[in-house]
Amino acid sequence: MDAIGSWTFGPDDGVPPPVGSFAHATAAGESLHVTGQMPTGLDGELIAGGIVEQTDQVMRNLATTLKGAGASLTDVVKTTVYVASTRQQDLVTAWNIYRDYMGSHDVPSTLLGVTVLGYANQLVEVEAVAVLPQAAEPGRVT
Repeated sequence: MDAIGSWTFGPDDGVPPPVGSFAHATAAGESLHVTGQMPTGLDGELIAGGIVEQTDQVMRNLATTLKGAGASLTDVVKTTVYVASTRQQDLVTAWNIYRDYMGSHDVPSTLLGVTVLGYANQLVEVEAVAVLPQAAEPGRVT
């Protein structure tokens, strides 16, 4: 793939709708950049729960978004994990759930404790960069 192309998904694809006017993922060549995944359900609403529940939802959203663009968690080459907390234990909890999803696939990752994320009661967000295993057709909008 030589061009830049983007994917925007919706509930019919198993992905929550974007919360703003941006794509879920954009490819530039074989590089796929996935927007920060939020702990939202298919209705677009923030799910109930704390760090554990939100991290689990974020990772499920990430895996589904990657799949829709023709990739998977094993194609990820870099992540950034944001946790809205100053408690180190909250960061460790989120990291352990993230690691459960990533399995033995170790990639460079940054784990950040931040003061606040974009939406009220949002505790976790994960963005990723992946390498597309094959040419995927961007632009699918639902």
